[in-house]
Amino acid sequence: MIKFADRMNLLKGSAIRELLALANKPEILSFAGGMPAPELFPIDKIKAATEAVLNEQGEVALQYSSTNGFEHFRQQIADRMAQKLQIKTTADNILVTSGSQQGLDFSARVFVNPGDTIIIESPSYLGALNAFKACEPNFVAVPTDDNGMIMEELEKVLATDDKVKMIYVIPDFQNPSGRTWPMERREKFMEIVNKYEIPVIEDNPYGELRFEGEYLPALKSMDTKGLVVFLGTFSKIFAPGYRLGWVCADGEILKKYNFLAQAASLQPSTDAQLICSKFIDMFDLDEHVATIKANYAKRRDAMINTMEREFPPEAKFTHPNGGLFTWVELPDYIDTKVMADECLKQNVAYVPGEGFFPNGEQKNCLRLNYSKLNEEQIEKGMTILANVIKANLK
Repeated sequence: MIKFADRMNLLKGSAIRELLALANKPEILSFAGGMPAPELFPIDKIKAATEAVLNEQGEVALQYSSTNGFEHFRQQIADRMAQKLQIKTTADNILVTSGSQQGLDFSARVFVNPGDTIIIESPSYLGALNAFKACEPNFVAVPTDDNGMIMEELEKVLATDDKVKMIYVIPDFQNPSGRTWPMERREKFMEIVNKYEIPVIEDNPYGELRFEGEYLPALKSMDTKGLVVFLGTFSKIFAPGYRLGWVCADGEILKKYNFLAQAASLQPSTDAQLICSKFIDMFDLDEHVATIKANYAKRRDAMINTMEREFPPEAKFTHPNGGLFTWVELPDYIDTKVMADECLKQNVAYVPGEGFFPNGEQKNCLRLNYSKLNEEQIEKGMTILANVIKANLK
């Protein structure tokens, strides 16, 4: 009989990955995955960038390369972080990864031993929870409100748990809730972090996708002690299929991530880096991001407006200013995993909320994505969902 490592008992298939398989069925209106709109991919420009790379650097593009990534590409990333997020850094502080998911996997392995505590938001990104679980941590989920993690509750945990090794947060358009931390909460968070000197993983896949209001500085921009590890990605602003993300961290911490990258994959994709870098050199990435944001804002509006019109008052939901998701909370007696089966019978898919809690303790929530489908499809799907919700009310 085959005996697997004990850690395999902690890992289960992602509800999102299973539901994404449904997205390929044309009859399904899927609000499940955090999928960019495929019709917005800049295919013609990527073709031009690809041709230029192969013509100019074909032998380089198809060869092995360094673990940390090409210097020019890393400097482009550093420049963009300064421009968009007020993070002053250099190429030397950047490690290119295979998507930000690899950065999440590395993070727990860098900082956490079995039995150590990871602090997360409640709810939190289930992909991060799954990545962290292999390291056998204890999760402490800090309560949140409309402005994100509640700082008084965070400090209570840090004052009483001496096994905290890492804090994981998504301050901008959080997955799954869509909430964004205001400036005063960011400042208070950094004050607390500096006091206790706990490493922070700042996950920022959606920060550039702000539809209205002012960009807020990243936590990393306020990091005076080298405690914040910033994770970024090109998946939401360029193309997820290239699996290009990055880690931005200070000296010794980045060195540990680099060691893990060498062991795990040797290097990120050579040609993907060069193509993305050439795209940035040849074209206006900001213009492309502006197109994405304009389309997603319309789709967000279509979803929120339909929910406000069709959902019963018992259904509470967030009103995100950017990103890809809104979060719905229903009465406690409704199990959204059971309700998801009812919706699937009517060709509507969403992600039940229990996976966004480390122990699956809250079953009355669900996450909705508005980036992939058009406004007409969103209105139709939300109307169906509203009717299913109403049928489940007591």
